[in-house]
Parts: sequence; C-alpha cells; structure tokens
Amino acid sequence: MNVTYAGGEANVSTALAYWGHSTAHVTRFPDSPIGRAAAQYLHFHGVDTSHIIYGGPRMAVYFLETGAAMRGSQIVYDRANSSLATIDPKELDWDNILKDAKWFHWAGITPALSQEAADALLDGIKAARRRNITVSGDIFYRANLWKYGKKPSDILPELTAGTDIVIANSINIKEIFGIDGNDFVESCVNLQKAFPQVKTVVDTKRTSISASHNLLRAFLWNGSEVLETEDIEINPIIDRVGGGDAFIAGLIHGLISFDDQQKALEFGVAASALKHTIEGDALISTVEEVEAIRQGETSGRIKR
Repeated sequence: MNVTYAGGEANVSTALAYWGHSTAHVTRFPDSPIGRAAAQYLHFHGVDTSHIIYGGPRMAVYFLETGAAMRGSQIVYDRANSSLATIDPKELDWDNILKDAKWFHWAGITPALSQEAADALLDGIKAARRRNITVSGDIFYRANLWKYGKKPSDILPELTAGTDIVIANSINIKEIFGIDGNDFVESCVNLQKAFPQVKTVVDTKRTSISASHNLLRAFLWNGSEVLETEDIEINPIIDRVGGGDAFIAGLIHGLISFDDQQKALEFGVAASALKHTIEGDALISTVEEVEAIRQGETSGRIKR
C-alpha cells in the first residue's frame, strides 16, 4: 500500500503554486504527527499553510484500487468524524484569511462531510463575496460521502448562489438544482437564470476506451457562446485521480494569465491530461510542460 496526501482544493493549490501563483490552503488537521506531516507536505510544494488550524480526532483517509484495461478503479472512503468534519465554523476568521486574496476555490466534497464543514464553507464564500473575490466551485459532490442527513440538493444551491465559475454538467445540474436542459448550453442558460452570480459554466467530457486509455476534452459556457477543445488522447493512464483538480487549476491559471478563454480552456485540458501521467493526486509540473501539450507536443519523446 502506498500512502500520499491529497484533497480536491489542496491539489488545485499545489498545481497553481508550481506555476508561480501565491496560494494558501484552508482546512483543519488533527494536531498529530499525521496532521503536521500533511501540512508539511503542502508547505514543501509551495502552498501557504499559515491558515491551517489544528484540532479534532483524526485525519480522513480513502483507499484507492487503481484500475487497468477493463477493470475500473475503486475508492472506499473513511472520512467520518475527521478533523474537518468536526470543525466549528467560528474557528475560521475568513475576513483575515481572504484579506489579500483574489480567488477562492471550493469543491463539493467539502460540504459532503458534515453540516459544520458546509457552514464553514458558506461563511468563506460570503466573505469572498463581500470582498468581490472571484469564486469558483466544483460541484461534483461524491454521493457516497453524504451521511449526515442532508442531500446535495439541500446544501449546494446556497453555495452556488455565491459562485462565479461553476464546474458542472447537465446531469448534476438536474440532480442538484432540479434544472432541466436538452443539452449543455440550455442547462447552463437555465442555471444562470436561477443563479445570476454564475457567469461561467465549465465541463469536461471523458471518453473511456478502457481504464488506462481515455480521450479528454472540455467545454466552457460564458453566457453568450460555448467554447470547446479538441480531444487529447491519454494512453496509458498512470494515475487518473486528481485529473479534475488539475483541469481546474489549469483553467484558473489560464483565466488569470491569458486574455483568451479558449486558450485558458485548452490549458486546463492539457494540465489534466498531463496529470494522468503522474502518480499521486497533485500535478507537479511547470507552465512550459503544460503549454507544450496544449500546443500538441504529445509524442512523449525523451528530452536529452
């Protein structure tokens, strides 16, 4: 069994830190060697850990059996009563945490853990709104995690109402919000009508030829048109987990760095494809490595 540290928002922060952005991770770890080691892992990869608080009973874990060919990967979660799940929202001083921030990112996994975690996240989104900070939210929510009596449809709408950029597809827009659409564009239009704060909706499309051979592309609805990338072929896949976080990190980098939404979307897909070739949850790379893939350099030739 191999052990690594991982987390949706942490993976995004790590990739962005490697690309020159100042990033911070906000969470609650147990005050134990494991919790301190997790913080040191993030610090080693360039992420600001000064806003991590310590307390609670344990570190959450999950177990991954990596698939290959026709055998799909399987995940078993063990996240009950973790330090983050038992957080008191008052422990986080969001106005201080976000005083120098320009972007706030959240993932649907966090509010799946407990009402307390959901409340802490909502406080963060409200603080970001007060400061006119761009908010992005990945609303893919991991159905198996919701064990505290609430459904995604009970919690995620209020979080989405304060979010500018939403990562979603037509299926979960229907499941979470009850919003219909005959296709991605219609679902996005109806989502924006229900949540006027949402300016952009993004989705990826994965074609699985096998567990170790995929095609990946992405779509972006900006309120007036839908942008789309070409497929990138990924074969063989070394580690698929974290590919979505790498896509989000690449998209955020692109939207900050380029005055070109199409290029930003392409950078996100290239970052995700590259992550599939790297073990562990986080994408450890340079901008140049991702940009080369975006420009079509996918031969994998050795560099001497």
